[in-house]
Amino acid sequence: MAVDSEPGGVSLPVAGIVIAVVSSFINGSTFVLQKKGILRSRDRGGSYLTDVVWWSGTLSMAVGQIGNFLAYNVAPAVIVTPLGALGVLFGAVLASWILKENLNILGKLGCVLCCCGSVVLIIHAPKAVAVTSRLELEMRLFDPAHGSSNIMVYVAICSLLGSFTVPSSKGLGLAAQDVFGEGPPSSRAVALFLGLLGTLAVSILIQFVFINKALECFSSNTFEAIYYVTFTSTVIFASALLFKEWTALTLTDSLGMLCGLATVFVGVVLLRISQEALITWKKKTD
Repeated sequence: MAVDSEPGGVSLPVAGIVIAVVSSFINGSTFVLQKKGILRSRDRGGSYLTDVVWWSGTLSMAVGQIGNFLAYNVAPAVIVTPLGALGVLFGAVLASWILKENLNILGKLGCVLCCCGSVVLIIHAPKAVAVTSRLELEMRLFDPAHGSSNIMVYVAICSLLGSFTVPSSKGLGLAAQDVFGEGPPSSRAVALFLGLLGTLAVSILIQFVFINKALECFSSNTFEAIYYVTFTSTVIFASALLFKEWTALTLTDSLGMLCGLATVFVGVVLLRISQEALITWKKKTD
């Protein structure tokens, strides 16, 4: 389902946005539940692989990824991906409630800025999907592009793999139309489908491993916030190169996208500072 968002008839994919919002809330609970499971297993002296709460977080991750897969196939990645800020907000609230992680006024302000920045990104993002068939996808794939002590180690690995995950998810939906459609599929369509499926599976598996390594060393609030920014940036960059979703952007929309990203970045910095800062209010004295 889509609605016209501009006089020119450009449509905004409502179905994709709704699915992305629901998936963001589900994904927001993932890191919190997995972190809770890790802490519970440490208290018992066992492995988190036997913890029910950790497995519930893992199941949430699987459901959220399925939702993302559906959303990426009905809406541009530059619209779906920024909506992950809602997961950052939901995850921060859950972490303060379940994990008792500090969320002071700076952290709350950071969550609000993340959401505001995402709204700006959605408003100025391209409204049309540039690639709608397997043949177009193959052309884009062969089109050359021009142009435990540190949390960023794990974040960088997961984010870079995310730049493969999202295009693979979108490509699978396009290739599946030929593989499972009417008539016998071509060998090229099957090869592309299997290649994208393998890339998606390997990317998700490696991300899963390093996400849990990060949660063993850092707070879920901190990791989710920083991971969101780097993941969003790499996915938007990869989608821009492969699907050319930015080619129709005007100067105003381009500046709006940059301002939206900057707002999200500031929000994440505030959320990160709130983990270590102690905010006190003092009355002025004569």
